[in-house]
Amino acid sequence: MIPPPVPALSPGTRLVHVARQPIFDAAGDVVAYELLFRGRMDAIDAGRRDAYATSQVILNAFAEFGVGAVVGDRTCFINVTREFLIGELTLPFGPEGVVLEVLESITVDDEVVAGVTALAEAGYRIALDDFELGTAHERLLPLASYVKLDLLQSKPGDLAEVVRRCRAYPGIVLVAEGLETGEQLALTNRYGIELRQGYVLSRPQVLTATALTPSRMHSLQLLGALSTVDGDLDHVLEIIAADPALTLRLLRATNSAAVGIPGRVSSVRQAVVLVGLAQVRRWAMLMAVEEAADATPAQMADALTRARLCENIAPSFTVSPDAAFMAGLISAVAQLLGTSPSALAHELPLSLEIGTALARGAGPLGQVLRVVSAYEHGDLTEAATAYRGDDLVGSVMAAMRWSTMTLGAAL
Repeated sequence: MIPPPVPALSPGTRLVHVARQPIFDAAGDVVAYELLFRGRMDAIDAGRRDAYATSQVILNAFAEFGVGAVVGDRTCFINVTREFLIGELTLPFGPEGVVLEVLESITVDDEVVAGVTALAEAGYRIALDDFELGTAHERLLPLASYVKLDLLQSKPGDLAEVVRRCRAYPGIVLVAEGLETGEQLALTNRYGIELRQGYVLSRPQVLTATALTPSRMHSLQLLGALSTVDGDLDHVLEIIAADPALTLRLLRATNSAAVGIPGRVSSVRQAVVLVGLAQVRRWAMLMAVEEAADATPAQMADALTRARLCENIAPSFTVSPDAAFMAGLISAVAQLLGTSPSALAHELPLSLEIGTALARGAGPLGQVLRVVSAYEHGDLTEAATAYRGDDLVGSVMAAMRWSTMTLGAAL
């Protein structure tokens, strides 16, 4: 099999991946997807199932793609490791639309039982992966909403007993996984197993997208700023606004249905306030686990200069400086990712003013973007004609000084 070609990447960007495998009901309809770690776009299997893999899946699905783009309105099953179950790493999303899979490799002791109990009481649905009788995982049956049975490894006689034991808990839905043959599929009907998953129905599909590379220094600074219970909001905002990748992740996380945030946002501050510092802290912890590499300073400087220039000239167009910064940053990020501002804006929970300015260049904010774009392309006559202020060049120089100082403080 010839591997797919790897797209050419701009400096400061990288490819991110997540695999999804459908879970079907008895009628053949897709009711959920299991999200799986993939390190490459041509990877056949996960390769690893540790905290790093779980962090990558969560970050990529929720903060890079946007979970709605991955699973739509269906439920997503996510494998979680011991660190997440006992609270050493905190889940950065609510229980809506998510099922947490307890891997069969996890040692179930009192600490894990207590952690899973707390998660179930918080509303998270729990699935027991590759469940077998005679293991400590039986302690989790009263807390489980789903039990996944590997029919590829199970003997028919053992399967009958497992199904009988699970049926003693009326709230449990059974999922047959590892289905590779028609005979195995027939067993699911014989035993009345509600949900089915396996290669005979559908193989995992690897989704790949281009993402900005967050600055390692900014990620660590953000984690430090959030280390106290009542973190300094202004300092947190300063760090996020200085890194386009962090800003984009925050917006996509805000837009995820699992976060449960209604409405649209028009500034980084509003997004942080809506999500809450505690939730931002959780995302920062995952980014630290991911150990993101440094982004290219020149690419980040250009993006920040555009955002700051939009902010600087916004008052001349009676536009909110915060909204102008956001619009300028997103338009710059779209260019780095090789997509259009309109397409990127469609993925984010932006206010109508910002969304229409990015999509159609409409309104006063659209004028701000046109002035900045004209200046960047060397069309000084058009920029000067459209600009209502006195000193466009001064605003440009001020934006460049600010971006240089901002990046310099992080390097």
